[in-house]
Amino acid sequence: MAGEAENLDAEAEAAEQWQLVNTPLGEPWSGRTRYAAAMFFFKRGEMNAETLEVYRICARLDSENPLPIIRDRSVGKDR
Repeated sequence: MAGEAENLDAEAEAAEQWQLVNTPLGEPWSGRTRYAAAMFFFKRGEMNAETLEVYRICARLDSENPLPIIRDRSVGKDR
């Protein structure tokens, strides 16, 4: 039972962090919010360091969308 509850808690936390990764552009502190959520997925092993670095670079730029930068850099793809 405890294992199931922990799993549900972990899933709920991941869902909340996913919403934060998708915080709308341009909102105050949204870049930092996206970076913090990206760190959550990095620590779980679900995001690589190159992708996290893009979120870090964009952290102070609330209006900057990290996704085009990730695509331009081919982050996460075999080269």
